[in-house]
Amino acid sequence: MNQIKIPFNLPAMVPNELENIQDVIVKGHLAGDGEYTKKCNALLEQITGAQKVLITTNCTHALEMTAMLLDIHPGDEVIIPSFTFVSTVNAFVLRGAKPVFADIRPDTLNLDETKIEKLITSKTKAVVPVHYAGVGCEMDAILPIAKKHNLKVVEDNAHGLFGKYKGQNLGTFGDLATQSFHETKNISCGEGGAILINSAEMNDRAEIIREKGTNRSRFFRGQIDKYSWVDIGSSYLPSEVLAAILFTQLEAREAIQQKRGHIWNSYASSLVGWAQRHDVRFPIIPDYCQQPSHMFYLLMPSLEIRTRFIRFMKSMGVLCVFHYLPLHLSDMGIGFGSKPGDCPVTEDISDRLVRLPLFYNLEQKDLDYVIEQILSFNEF
Repeated sequence: MNQIKIPFNLPAMVPNELENIQDVIVKGHLAGDGEYTKKCNALLEQITGAQKVLITTNCTHALEMTAMLLDIHPGDEVIIPSFTFVSTVNAFVLRGAKPVFADIRPDTLNLDETKIEKLITSKTKAVVPVHYAGVGCEMDAILPIAKKHNLKVVEDNAHGLFGKYKGQNLGTFGDLATQSFHETKNISCGEGGAILINSAEMNDRAEIIREKGTNRSRFFRGQIDKYSWVDIGSSYLPSEVLAAILFTQLEAREAIQQKRGHIWNSYASSLVGWAQRHDVRFPIIPDYCQQPSHMFYLLMPSLEIRTRFIRFMKSMGVLCVFHYLPLHLSDMGIGFGSKPGDCPVTEDISDRLVRLPLFYNLEQKDLDYVIEQILSFNEF
């Protein structure tokens, strides 16, 4: 078997990262909420249009903050798609909530808005749409349902920075939203995230929760003489070193997005004939959605063919990977009462989806090689 020469992902490397890291060290402020943190918050507010953004240690912690801000308590229920990362559900389970798993649409692989109302009970507190691959969920349907039943909406926008739904930035529809800056994301600082706050009345409490339940931020702004423990919270501040990397990448966002768009479009244009001949499906992007080139996946005709495809590509030195396993069929999901057949689309998609390499530093010759190997795969 050949050695892997083209990985699934490599973190983006952009100019000035090392210079900004050095700047942080020279200035002597390595802890969080310094100059670069504030620059990131402000730039993300500008990019997304959210009324307030606070960067966090990761997207998991941003999601945990949303559960605290919504006062999720034991016995509450939260509707979540089964086809998502475990952090989406853990944030609410940690507060004692019961996850109620919803199936996904067969086209965009997003939360199926037509399944939501039948899952709502008197205990339902929130619904969490996940914008899979940065393609917007049907927010025009989800928001009225949430309003009708007095539910809060938390957008898990880990994939969707720069994505839009009907011209509006993802992350600005719900009461709250979260972003990820993990090394697999378009913009990365290794580990990192952000909480987007679209309801101004949550601003002060979000700062307190993020600062270990203290009003320390108000103290540093000179608004109070001393700070104290005033609420629940934890340590959700990233270091200034990570903030400096994140700010550098945000500044380079146009170059990063242009390159990722080129890779995404190259896959789509080069593989279309091969895919049609072999009943392989591409991502479906509604005309009213603008996707951020976060992910290019293939839906194979069967689990067996996907398994052969991944094995073949690995033998050619290219790492392709599957994605989420259905949360409702996990040990924890079954413990909450889920069972096979509850989310049939999720169960089917999870078995057939495979992701292709897509990262900023993927060279053209390597992209051409990946495409060449895919076109040579005929084990259908």
